[in-house]
Amino acid sequence: MQQYAPVPTALDALPVLPQEFTGRADDLAFILGVLDPDRPAGGPAVAVLSGWGGVGKTTLAYAAGHAAQQKNWFTGVLLVDLRGYDPHPAQAEDALEALLRSLGVRPEHLPPPGAGREVLYRSQLNMRQEKGERLLVVADNASAVAQVQPLLPPGHHGMLVTSRHGLAGLGRMRTVNRLQPEDAIALLQAALKKNDPDDVRVDADPGAAERVVLACGCLPLALQITAALLAQDPGEPLSERADALGQAEGVLDGLSDGERSLRAMFDQSLGRLSPQEQDLFRLLSLNPGPDISTTAASVLANQPQAATERLLGRLAASHLIERNPAARGRWQMHDLLRAYANEQAEAFKARGRDPRRRYDQARTRLINHYTEHAEAADTHFDPPGRVVSARFSDREQALAWFDAERENLIATAHITPQAGLALGFALGSYLEWRRRLQDLVVVRSLALDACRALPDTRNEAGAWNNLGGTLRELRRFDDAHHAHQTALTLYQQTGDTHGEASAWNNLGLTLQELRRFDDAHHAHQTSLTLFQQTDDTHGETSTWNNLGLTLQKLRRFDDAHHAHQKDLNHCQQTGDTHGEASAWNNLGLTLQKLRRFDDAHHAHQTALTLFQQTGDTHSEATAWNNLGTAYRGLSRFEEAVTVGRQAVVMLVEAEDWFLTGEAWEELATTLTAAGADAEQVRDAWNESASAYALAGADEEAAASRAHTDSTENVDEQPPAGAFPLSEESSGGAGTGVGA
Repeated sequence: MQQYAPVPTALDALPVLPQEFTGRADDLAFILGVLDPDRPAGGPAVAVLSGWGGVGKTTLAYAAGHAAQQKNWFTGVLLVDLRGYDPHPAQAEDALEALLRSLGVRPEHLPPPGAGREVLYRSQLNMRQEKGERLLVVADNASAVAQVQPLLPPGHHGMLVTSRHGLAGLGRMRTVNRLQPEDAIALLQAALKKNDPDDVRVDADPGAAERVVLACGCLPLALQITAALLAQDPGEPLSERADALGQAEGVLDGLSDGERSLRAMFDQSLGRLSPQEQDLFRLLSLNPGPDISTTAASVLANQPQAATERLLGRLAASHLIERNPAARGRWQMHDLLRAYANEQAEAFKARGRDPRRRYDQARTRLINHYTEHAEAADTHFDPPGRVVSARFSDREQALAWFDAERENLIATAHITPQAGLALGFALGSYLEWRRRLQDLVVVRSLALDACRALPDTRNEAGAWNNLGGTLRELRRFDDAHHAHQTALTLYQQTGDTHGEASAWNNLGLTLQELRRFDDAHHAHQTSLTLFQQTDDTHGETSTWNNLGLTLQKLRRFDDAHHAHQKDLNHCQQTGDTHGEASAWNNLGLTLQKLRRFDDAHHAHQTALTLFQQTGDTHSEATAWNNLGTAYRGLSRFEEAVTVGRQAVVMLVEAEDWFLTGEAWEELATTLTAAGADAEQVRDAWNESASAYALAGADEEAAASRAHTDSTENVDEQPPAGAFPLSEESSGGAGTGVGA
């Protein structure tokens, strides 16, 4: 091997770490585990750090290099910037030349570009290994495997590679993610104090500091730019900067300090993509929700799913999007990258009429995809006997799709009146099943707004009817009464007898809550007559159930028993398992009032089993509660307490605070009847009061608090105002688009 005269070498290339470097403990531990000369796994000591631009990969590599040197693992460090995202990236032969110069090879001794340089590079490193030296090579800012492959060191030397792409096949891969919020705040504070040690803005307003770092995406580059801008204006409050960054329009304008720009960083990454990848990146900005499925992305791109999935994978490898870690086949984009993608899409549309038309068509395809699938999934919540869509195999699959797409669907409902109308009806049964009542009132309000805007008088009555049902669930009874009364009037004006029956049924439920039981009885009796006239067996069945509940409140228990038995018979004849479960549950309540506790126990146990079969955990919780009251009536107190606690747990999980208050009330009554310790009883009443307070039920909360200080002389039956938990039947959702 040819020998050269010794020349000075440059083996201390690591820059000093910025004082604001913080966090990254897990990343550093991973890298040091790869570089450790005594690592148990063996293999090459090469780590590849990838992540989107500005996430802090280079600084992390420097920090790892310093930490490794402090452990005396390396005798020197070689650093080369591959400029992978510049217009003219460094080629491997150029990088080899720089490294050989750092190793002390004179320019006149450098082989010409080609294999000879790689051979000399490896020879130089082997020579140093023979002398007991171990070097760390840091290849920064790579964009392709071909840039790095010839630079891989032989023997026991180590290497760190940074890239905005996931470069497979070089060594152990590590994705560098954004900082945790607390570390981001620490970085912001340190950067501010570096400019002015007396800067106390972070300590003075920690809430605004958190808003700033979240608006910066906890991205180190964005934080450093923001700190520089704040340093230029020492009088600017953090709250003012947070407000400016929180504006969706122009957020990237606020992340440029004249020398560094987040937009420029993103431009470099986008410029490395193929035209097809760039196009899909822009199109993804049209998705209104937080993530997107491969299927929906293929609809946007108007491409086969397999081809779209390949493009998505390349975008993820470039760290312009991310795979959703919680769901296979779903993809997400950070808010700052979404803002950038939206800018790019707007710039593309500005090129002319054809680009605008193309993007409008893509948005329309996506809206249609979401609405058509939602309407198909909704059919799996219809009563037995109706046609269900073959797009989903069963209710479980439909539920899984709704769960995955819920935020996208709600966001889509805001885009156009037509989407709001379609999804306002199609999402109703699902959101009610999952007890997402705040989401439900939003989409049902959107449907009503759409009916007025279009205008669509045919569906407006149904929209009012549905909104009223949700308002009743939210215990806004006066608003619910107005909604159902409006729906009833509109149905009567249009001569829609079936819709009128539905409105009477729902109005009756609200009148029950307003304790207008005679009026509720009239409403349900009218509804029953109208459903019978229209031969709607399901509507008739639901009305028998609700009529039974009213008759219970009127203490006409024999008549209530008859009504619930009619409901049960109808459900069994039609194969409506969920309806049958509700019928058994409410029949059991009537049997308790008739003091037929053995029969009531059988009814609630049957209801419990059927609810479990249907997967309706909220209704299952009511069955557990009512089973507990039946056990109490049978003086089987230990079992009553056990199942009562099960009801409480499930209702807390469902965040149904009103029914949680009722369940604790029942449990307190059971504990009293069982002769439990007074402290346990007081605790139960306190829990009841707290739950009622969360529900905004001040009167009920006060009643439970009143029991806290007096726990004696409580009858085995629920105290005044309490009642075992009943199962209402929907009065019939307003028929509308897709319903």
